[in-house]
Amino acid sequence: MPELALPSTLPPTLNRISLRDIQRPVQQELKAFQAYFRKEMEAKVLLINRIAHYILRHKGKQIRPLLVFLSAQTCGTIQDTTFQAAALVELLHTATLVHDDVVDGAERRRGVFSINALWKNKVAVLFGDYLLSRGLLLALRHQNYKLLHEVADAVRRMSEGELLQIEKARKLDIDEETYFQIIGDKTGSLIAACTTCGALSTTDNPEAITRMRIIGEKIGLAFQIRDDLFDYGVDDVGKPLGIDLQEKKMTLPLIYSLRQVTPQKKREIMRIVRKRKKNAQDIKYISQFVEEAGGLAYARKQMEQLAQEALTILEAFPPSEARTALSHLIAYIVQRKK
Repeated sequence: MPELALPSTLPPTLNRISLRDIQRPVQQELKAFQAYFRKEMEAKVLLINRIAHYILRHKGKQIRPLLVFLSAQTCGTIQDTTFQAAALVELLHTATLVHDDVVDGAERRRGVFSINALWKNKVAVLFGDYLLSRGLLLALRHQNYKLLHEVADAVRRMSEGELLQIEKARKLDIDEETYFQIIGDKTGSLIAACTTCGALSTTDNPEAITRMRIIGEKIGLAFQIRDDLFDYGVDDVGKPLGIDLQEKKMTLPLIYSLRQVTPQKKREIMRIVRKRKKNAQDIKYISQFVEEAGGLAYARKQMEQLAQEALTILEAFPPSEARTALSHLIAYIVQRKK
């Protein structure tokens, strides 16, 4: 994948910059957040604590809390409200992941067993409900109604995006505009909630808050396109290759590619896409078709353009270590290998 064209104020390559480097400006806050978040998940029920401990042991890169803290510090000084914002986002995000695994019948997430695989669907659904309630109560306890509104609206949009994608998977009539609507709701909404809540926790400036919301939306779109590109790759990224195709999800590389070919070729490809069960040869054939038709290159270009737009908006904020780290995080997201 080509390197992202970064603004002249930033280094031309991120090859030597790790996620740990990006975390450095808020390293102490992220460390303190681990204990804060663990406390917000605690309960008097032993089973809940056992599941919570399992989730905390296998937490991923925690990009979303990092986005909250860097956005907050870019706009002002991190305070208690910032920790509440990060915990609220992470509680509701974790709840949606647990519920998603039940809906999808997924037995693994990022290489480890899902909650429903270990404790069955009923426990997983109830645990997801518990996390949702803890997030709501956290916001109400501190009377953070603005934060609650942002995150609740993100969950609404995520649900709408998922349902729209299911509807379109049945009809297979998705176009590029609908695709961006879906990923904006599914992924952009929560990333935007991270950056917006971070800003809300440290500033009352409406222009700064709006800029952070737009930055989050663009990061979310770019993040999802990167995920969709993995479906056509050859690397082990913790997500089965071709899973989107198996589930009849029409993503940007395929949507673009189908616009470039004759009606006859389009019908041939769509016959394969409509198959209930696709074998390895089917997946390989469609992947080669998408690459040769320019779908991968087009999706990468769109992803990089969105990241560049986010970086440009970010430059409106005063220079700071946090702003630089947030710029690096944006580039990291689109250049990540998993």
